[in-house]
Amino acid sequence: MEVFNITRVYADESGESHFAQLAKPLRSAGDIGFLSDPEEVESIIFRKVLPSYDYDFHCAPARQYIVLLDGEIEIETSLGEKRQFKAGDILLVEDTNGKGHRTRNLLPAVRNSIFVTLKP
Repeated sequence: MEVFNITRVYADESGESHFAQLAKPLRSAGDIGFLSDPEEVESIIFRKVLPSYDYDFHCAPARQYIVLLDGEIEIETSLGEKRQFKAGDILLVEDTNGKGHRTRNLLPAVRNSIFVTLKP
């Protein structure tokens, strides 16, 4: 079965943030390729950040997918685990409470991404 790989950032019961890997299943749709089941969304946000972007620990404002269009980032959990992500990677941020995560640009360039906020 085909899947879309997504990295989840979430908070546990103690408020600590963690990473988890999700495999979004895809089904064959014939000539048009492989599709996931639809998900209800609330909004879409197009975003650019400056090369110097280094955002200290924060919680996600809502459950949302982040699609990285270019550049590279590093995300750090509240427990100090760090992972790097590049263009084409997809994140599901769900740490809307707790200690949050830190995000910083790794390349000296403006970075573009898309935020897709999920319905509560």
